[in-house]
Amino acid sequence: MGKASLAQEKRDMVFEEVYGVWTERRLTQEDAAELLGVCPRTFRRWAERYEGDGIDGLRDRRLSGASHRAAPVDEVMRMVDRYRTRHEGWSVRHFYSWYRRDGGERSYGWVKDKLQQAGAVPRSKGRGRHRKRRERAPWPGMLLHQDGSSHEWVEGRRWDLIVTMDDATSEHHSMFLCEEEGLWSSFRGVRETIGAKGLFCSLYTDRGSHYWTTPEAGGKVDRENPTQFGRAMARLGIEMIPAYSPEARGRSERAFGTHQGRLPKELALAGATDLESANRYLAEVCMPAFNAEFAQPARDSGSAFVPCRDPAALDDVLCEVHERTVGRDNCVRFEGLALQLPADRHRPHYAKVRVKVRRHADGTLSVWHGPRRLAKYGPKGEPAADGELAAAA
Repeated sequence: MGKASLAQEKRDMVFEEVYGVWTERRLTQEDAAELLGVCPRTFRRWAERYEGDGIDGLRDRRLSGASHRAAPVDEVMRMVDRYRTRHEGWSVRHFYSWYRRDGGERSYGWVKDKLQQAGAVPRSKGRGRHRKRRERAPWPGMLLHQDGSSHEWVEGRRWDLIVTMDDATSEHHSMFLCEEEGLWSSFRGVRETIGAKGLFCSLYTDRGSHYWTTPEAGGKVDRENPTQFGRAMARLGIEMIPAYSPEARGRSERAFGTHQGRLPKELALAGATDLESANRYLAEVCMPAFNAEFAQPARDSGSAFVPCRDPAALDDVLCEVHERTVGRDNCVRFEGLALQLPADRHRPHYAKVRVKVRRHADGTLSVWHGPRRLAKYGPKGEPAADGELAAAA
């Protein structure tokens, strides 16, 4: 039984009950009509039809009569049989194009509905709630996107393209290729953006493990447990925003579609076959050309970028930070290395003191006690030439 027939049955049952009470004079016509949700005139008409023909007088004839516009049964059967015998497995859209070529006059919706009713094609799942495209940020620097795309940018070589772009204008502030997307590539994108434009307000990213800690796969991010990247952004005052679907990163995804279609051809034409030459081409040719063609004016005049007062201090922010306790031998143990702290005129030793070990983008290490740098080391733990104490920026 369809929904309309079910509603008809329910209405009939309620009417009979209300009609019985009305005939016993326990309800007025106005009260009976109000209970049924109709006007008194409609109630009188229903009562007259009920008294003359019984419950059949209340039936909606549209539910029992055949529509004069309905297709003949043999036409429907012929169309469904043709699909099953000659076009099994075709999409409805593909089949409909052949149906129209052979003189079919019905609409696409009719063909699809009849095939689904006959079980010839499955019904597709619902598309979910309606979505609206999000408006761009009004000012440059208010919201930036950072994402990576793995692709065969050069024949036989699969690299990751890292792009940091502005939501307000689609301008690319940083664009480079690397072996694999991760913490250091994300730091590099932020560093290049701040160097070119200044500090910005917020950064929109996917939920990659270097951006966010996600306790359950596909679940909500844990804002109380930031990653190394999240810690650095918090120190710079940059708000991080996680994206929970590819559609949420639509602007960067469309930009990557353009790059995947164009960049491999341009790199081949330029003869760039290694990372160094490819990145040089991106910085000198590709990114300026993309911005000139695709960047658009911001919705409002102004800028949310703030100049960075000391760009050199970014080296001590955009890095890994690990807490350690100094041993009784005045050494800091870090990933199998023994980092010997040099003599310090401020105190004889740092045994049992909590310090921070920072690993920088070039692989060098440094040990910090509060705002003071105690020493610098090479990637293998050897003391650096400028190992003297330095004040933090």
